[in-house]
Amino acid sequence: MLAYAIRRIVTGVIMLIVMSIVTFALFFASPIDPADFSCGKNCSEAQKKETSAALGYDDPFYDQWKDFAVGVVAGRDFPDDPALRETAPQTIAHCPAPCLGYSTERSSTVTDLIKETFPVSLSLAVSAFILWMLGGVLFGVLAALKKGTVIDRGVVGLSLVAYAFPTFFVGLLLYKFVAIQWELVPLPRYTSIADGGVGAWLASLILPAITLAAFFMAAYVRMTRSYVIESFQEDYVRTARAKGLAERTVTFKHALRAALTPIVTMAGLDFAGLLGGAIITESVFNYPGLGKLAVLANSDFDLPTLVGLVLLLATFVILANIVVDLLYAVIDPRVRLG
Repeated sequence: MLAYAIRRIVTGVIMLIVMSIVTFALFFASPIDPADFSCGKNCSEAQKKETSAALGYDDPFYDQWKDFAVGVVAGRDFPDDPALRETAPQTIAHCPAPCLGYSTERSSTVTDLIKETFPVSLSLAVSAFILWMLGGVLFGVLAALKKGTVIDRGVVGLSLVAYAFPTFFVGLLLYKFVAIQWELVPLPRYTSIADGGVGAWLASLILPAITLAAFFMAAYVRMTRSYVIESFQEDYVRTARAKGLAERTVTFKHALRAALTPIVTMAGLDFAGLLGGAIITESVFNYPGLGKLAVLANSDFDLPTLVGLVLLLATFVILANIVVDLLYAVIDPRVRLG
């Protein structure tokens, strides 16, 4: 098990390095000069050159990526060249490790921007994840146990309807009727635990979490139902029933355990994707998370922030793959031999 875990971690680190190189190449090796946007609309050519030199945009691609990689590990200062710090003091900024760059558009390090917005996206992702996993798996198992009945058709039908509606429609629907017209919950406004306590924090997550969970839950209901029904056809399940085991034991200990493998894969990747920011949901409810930060950075052509967000999301996905592979080894020991 330890050797398997080490192999997966080493592979993940290599993938992350390759991803950083590809991302850096796509953003900074383009013919567009980032200094044109970092310096401002009324920037002269001399100011553009000074800004480009201060931020390292005029360096070769390899040197830019090397400085970025060193900054992630050990931190860096902007500008990197001490001589430039004397002529351009307004660009001085110390970025401790892990440094993901410096945004002149927002006069802040990308790491600080992520620290400010990540708790919002993390709160939404965790709350939605709990809702859709509990509802998706439980209703999926119920539909599988009641295959062909009215309950099965009703659960599958409702899940198809929920899956058909886009998240922005569900979010606006909940916002208009549940919060504004019926006043069942307060108007959604993100409140941190430090500002309002646990109760206010949970209350601020109700509608956004339901919006996200409704979409994912619909997919997990159908997937869980399919895999549980398939597991019921396996010989080991028939053998368990022939031995006289209780139906609950057969369902949850044998059939559901076999069905968990593909469910765990989807759950890990979906959760990692949400950690990178639920762009539509955060925009609908005006929550200052990573998704909204990505929209603003894209509209402002804030390349350092975009690069930092893309690499952060890539890190989440790679870590999720590693965790999923390790869970595979726990669920199915045969995986360790691969």
